[in-house]
Formats: sequence, structure tokens, C-alpha cells
Amino acid sequence: MDGMQLALPVLGILAAAAVTFYAVSFTEIREKSFKDLDDEDDSENGGFKSTLSSRERRARRNANKQSRK
Repeated sequence: MDGMQLALPVLGILAAAAVTFYAVSFTEIREKSFKDLDDEDDSENGGFKSTLSSRERRARRNANKQSRK
């Protein structure tokens, strides 16, 4: 019974570590996708990198959304 008393907490810790690893990995992948999507939106202006401020980029995106409606 001593082996089971030791194995159960160890397995619980390993399971928690695996869940944490996958949760963090999923979050990083999601953030990277949103960043790539944002970069893709910025490349619509002829392939040049935008040097606009975040306020100007937001205004441009909103103008694009309004023109699509």
C-alpha cells in the first residue's frame, strides 16, 4: 500500500504538469495567430511595412470595415 500512496500524488503532479504545458502552448499559439493575422492586415497596403502609430492603424482598420459594409 505504500507504493500506491507514493504513486498517486506523483501521477497527479505529472498530470497537472501536462495540462499546464498544453494550456500554455495553446495560449502561445493563439497569440501568435492573432499577431500573424494583424500583420496580414497591415500588409494590405502594397506590401510595405507600416510605420503608423497604433491609433492610426486602428483608424485605418475601422475605415476599412466601414467601407466594406
